Parts: sequence; structure tokens; C-alpha cells
Amino acid sequence: MAEAAQQEKHGFQTEVKQLLQLMIHSLYSNKEIFLRELVSNAADAADKLRFRALENAALYEGDGELNVKLSVDADAGTITIADNGIGMNREEVIANLGTIAKSGTKDFFSKLSGDAAKDSQLIGQFGVGFYSAFIVADKVTVRSRAAGADASEGVEWISDGEGEFTVAEINKPTRGTEITLHIREDEKEFVDAWRLRSIIGKYSDHISIPVLMWRDEIPEQDGEDGEKIPAVPGEWESVNKATALWTRDKSDISDEEYKEFYKHISHDFADPLSWAHNKVEGKSEYTSLLYIPGKAPFDMWNREQSHGLKLYVQRVFIMDDAEQFMPTYLRFVKGLLDSNDLPLNVSREILQDNKVTQTLRQGCTKRVLQMLEKMAKNDSEKYQSFWSEFGNVLKEGPAEDFSNKDKIAGLLRFSSTHDESDAQSVSLEDYISRMKEGQDKIYFVTADSLQAAKTSPHLEIFRKKGIEVLLMGERIDEWLMSHLTEYNEKQFQSIAKGDLDLGDLDDEETKKAQEDAEKEVEGVLERAKTALGEKVIDVKFTHRLTESPAVITADENGMTTQMMKLMQAAGQTVPEVKYHFELNPEHQLVKKLADVQDEALFSQWVGVLFDQAALSEQGSLKDPASFVRNLNSLLMNMAK
Repeated sequence: MAEAAQQEKHGFQTEVKQLLQLMIHSLYSNKEIFLRELVSNAADAADKLRFRALENAALYEGDGELNVKLSVDADAGTITIADNGIGMNREEVIANLGTIAKSGTKDFFSKLSGDAAKDSQLIGQFGVGFYSAFIVADKVTVRSRAAGADASEGVEWISDGEGEFTVAEINKPTRGTEITLHIREDEKEFVDAWRLRSIIGKYSDHISIPVLMWRDEIPEQDGEDGEKIPAVPGEWESVNKATALWTRDKSDISDEEYKEFYKHISHDFADPLSWAHNKVEGKSEYTSLLYIPGKAPFDMWNREQSHGLKLYVQRVFIMDDAEQFMPTYLRFVKGLLDSNDLPLNVSREILQDNKVTQTLRQGCTKRVLQMLEKMAKNDSEKYQSFWSEFGNVLKEGPAEDFSNKDKIAGLLRFSSTHDESDAQSVSLEDYISRMKEGQDKIYFVTADSLQAAKTSPHLEIFRKKGIEVLLMGERIDEWLMSHLTEYNEKQFQSIAKGDLDLGDLDDEETKKAQEDAEKEVEGVLERAKTALGEKVIDVKFTHRLTESPAVITADENGMTTQMMKLMQAAGQTVPEVKYHFELNPEHQLVKKLADVQDEALFSQWVGVLFDQAALSEQGSLKDPASFVRNLNSLLMNMAK
């Protein structure tokens, strides 16, 4: 063993301490995944060396046979995983093993509940990698040396996972990383070569480099016919198939192998919902293996966070998170792409405007949308599970991907007045199939929440006539509908914008009754316009209400309340927004308003009705104190 120089003590980042404690206590039911994670990291290190060696073959240091070696010392109670990959220098060891450099980490920890079962799922989404060693070990020693560095530049990292680690310089003749786990007394089941072989066979067959374990010498034996069977010397032998899974024929790959490969590339613990493995030949030649995860990652809403596919060129690993091959609205997709058409020295800059990249991006996007369409058609329960995790991300699609707008629209799910539950399970096809005779528009309403959408006064006439309305209570819905204008030749119509025209859905008798109601209070409009002045675009009668006295509506091409809030949340300057003020001539309050002769009192009533309508639409008022004063004054007058 190499002698270490003087050790330096360092403290773990606070988040690392939390993660270590959570893993030890939350992942007790699936302890063997430590080996999958460590072998996976070792394979990644080999991939990175192979890529860097494309430009600098000297990094191989005369040893181009990349592998992972797994050793067991039952007497010492240790397991050692050693690779001859890219290795790490001192700064990399401290950064990679002492901190968690992931944006959104604090938000991730804020979601932990203390419930071991629930938290283990979140930990799986976060990806634990190296720290999984502490599930079974009470001490971990890491020795590493970066490829191309001098033997004297090795580094040794030691920790018991309790809060501190030490780092020291060592002499390490070989490149790569060697991790020794000092197994806890109650986990000695893992200090068994056959147990480890079975775990490797279960989790790591798909890794493209060999995982080697030592096979002891078999001494000379007597055969049944009296002849001697020669001794077989001890040697390192591969215990995995060591063939890149995506290069194998689909018919030879089991579902379990596909699932384990997903966990290898994503470091997720849960199974994927679906996957697609395709080999394309012709003008472009490439293989793609794409997965839909079962759970959303904790940092999904950070659009700046790295996402994308692993990129291979002719089976040589090139880069992680190649975002050029997957649109942002599909950033939850995991998987890889292996191209025969890109150069081995391809960079992110070259990928950006490369015609081959565009073809591959289109092909991968098409595959994912087909996967989702198939899931929605054949397994609605599974698709509903997908939608609850990733639906709001998919809603970004119509704005980002015009060429696939109709496909994406067909995958959207909404709540509606057809079903009073909170489930977003209504497709646009469902809605169209239930449209009333004579209905030519898809009606929808947006609000701050689903509950606010359900109770919107704009719904009143639609409920009365039994016309279904899509209910949208997510902040992104307004953005979505600004880019989704029609589906299947049916126009979308916000019931909170412009004049309401139900066309053939209104009968002549109803129209006559509405005209009579307006005549009864016809003087109210001009007086209300005068009272409100510049606060509104216009004052008019409406028949969209059956229970409320008044409502405010946005101009047909104007900015709605939800769009205004969306812009404010994004830190953008929002212009002043004015509304149409619409009065229900059939409501008793409006009829009483017409009888008020005192203009000052009339103005107070109009102001209260306007603020009530604004409060219902916006959820807040610019001047709530004025509203309260006016309302109190009117109540006092009524009490006299």
C-alpha cells in the first residue's frame, strides 16, 4: 500500500451530511444498489478516458484495456472497486466527494419528510452515486490519480461518513480510482465473492467494459478415467457480458435488462414508465434508446439545469447531457444516442448548428411523442401517472415545437366541468366528442388555481346550458393557450375574453328575453361609464352570468389577468391592463342600481360591483381599503 503524506481534515458540505444520514436509514431495503452505483461510476470514468484519449493517446499510459476490477478480502472485511479510467486530482477529489454541486439541492432537502419510504424515492431521483458506499460501509478509502499525471500526484481520501474526511497526497503508480469499503459488521453478507458476482450479473451486464473478479487457482485433479486434469491457474475473469446493451438485438434484451440500464444511466432507483430502442439506417445511421422516467427529478423546473441524452459516436462515449438532441419541453427524457454520422471529435459548438444534429433531434422527438401516444392509447392509468409528473413540462411544447404542435395538443390533459373531480384526465378528443350540436368552439377558462377556475363567474351560463368548459388552474396554462389557437379545426375560446357569442346554442326565445331585460335597465350603462371613467375600456350588458351581478373581461386581443401575473412572476414590466365591465341586466342588484337616483350613491354602488368583479377575476385589489370604505358606507346607509 502506498504511504500517505500528512493528512488534511475537511468537513462535509451540510447537504452531504444530510444525504449520508438519509441513505443509511432510508435505503436499508435495497442495500445492494451500492455496488451498482460504484461500478456505474467506474464505467463512466473509463468512458471519459476513452473520449479524452481521442486527442491525447498518451493518457492511456500504455494500458488501453479498460476495465473495472472487483476484489474481496474476507479476513479484512473489505470490498475494493478499482478502475483504470480518467482518475481525479486533489481538487477534483475534494469537489466530487465532499460537496454536492447540484443547483436546487436545498429545495430537494426541503421536500424530505422524515418518512423513510417516501424519502428513499426522492433520494433515488436525486442520484446518490458514490455516497451509496456508506449504506454498507462504516469507512471508505478512495485512492485516485488522474490520467497523465505523475505517480507522485496520487491522492487518498478517507471518511467514516460522520461529518469529516481526510485528504493526503500519495504515490500511485497506476491511473484511475480505487475505492475500498470497510464493511459494517452487520453487512458481512456482502464480503462474499459469489454474492458480489450475482449482484454484478443482476445490475451490470449492460456495461460496455468488463467487470473483472479474481478466480482462484484450480489444482490438478484426477479424472474419472484415471488421467490427470491439469491445474487451472488463477486469473481475472469477466463477470458481466461487457457488451453495450444498445448494440444488441432487441429480441435478446429482457425487460429487466432495459430497466437496469435505465438505472445505470439515470442513477434513478425507480423503474421507467416506458422505453423505445431503435436502430435507424439510411441517410442517417444511428441507434437511440430513450426512456420515460416514472418520477420527475427534483430540479425539473430549473430550465438551466443540464439535461439531454448521453452521446456516443460509433460506440465511443462523447458527452453527457447532450441537450441538442431533445427539445426543452422533453427535458425529462433519459437515454442515449449512438451516431455513425458525427465525427469523433464533435463538440457542443459543432453540434449546435449541425444538419446531422437536426435530423437526429427530429427523429428522437418523434420517437418520444410516439411512445407517449402509444401509452395514452393503450394504458390510460400509466399515462395519467406520466401526466401527473410531467404534464406541466409538456405544456411548454406548443410554443417551442410548432411542427409537432398538433401531436403535443393531443397528449394534453385537462380538468373540465364534465367531471367535478380534480383529475386532469380530459383530452381534447374527449372534449370534442361531447360537444353540443351547433357548438363550434372549445371553451376554456384560466385562473390562479383549479378551485378558482371551478368557481369562476364566467362559467355560469355554460353550466346552465350544459356546455363543457376546460378548467385551467396552472400558471403555465395562460402561456400554453396563447400558442394553442385550434385543434382538429376547432377554435379555442377563452370565456373570459371578448364578447360571448354562443351562436346556434342560443335560441330566439332566450335572445328576446335578454333584450327585454336590457330595456328595463337601459339607463344604467351610460351612468356607470361616467362613474368609472378611465378605469375601464367600456361598460356593457352581458348574458354570460346567471348568479353574479357583474364581471370583468379582457379585450379580445388584450392581456388577461393570468398572462399579466405570468409576466410579473418572470420579472417583466407589465403595462397597465384595463378591462370591460359587464353588468347582468337580469340580476336584482343591477335592477336596484337602475332605481338609484343619487349619483354619488350610484357611483358607490358601481364601484363596489366593479371591485367585486375584479376581486373574483384577479384574486386581489389595487386599493382594497377604498373597496372596504365604500362597502361599509353602503351597509350603513342600508341599516338606517
